[in-house]
Amino acid sequence: MKDFPRTNNDLEHAFGMLRHHQRRCTGRKVAPSSLVIRGSVKLACAIATKLHSFTASDLAQVDIDTWLELRSQLQKHHKARIEQYRFRRDPKGYLANLESRLL
Repeated sequence: MKDFPRTNNDLEHAFGMLRHHQRRCTGRKVAPSSLVIRGSVKLACAIATKLHSFTASDLAQVDIDTWLELRSQLQKHHKARIEQYRFRRDPKGYLANLESRLL
């Protein structure tokens, strides 16, 4: 933990490096929206891989229950973003569908 960012300035620098890397990898001018949802995981992975080189046996030691819990949280966020997109695209249709399900 000694090499993790200690101050807000260091943490902002780490986020900036991650955004820059994501833009370069995807070829887009802005960071992908998945960075908002999975940013906590991606930032921790980016910092950890910079500090240590992991092998397959290291990755095989992951707690499956913790991983499944994280996946379910990500899936909930993904579903919420899909609903937001559907509402923005067709608010009247979205609300009519919601109303018909409630009645």
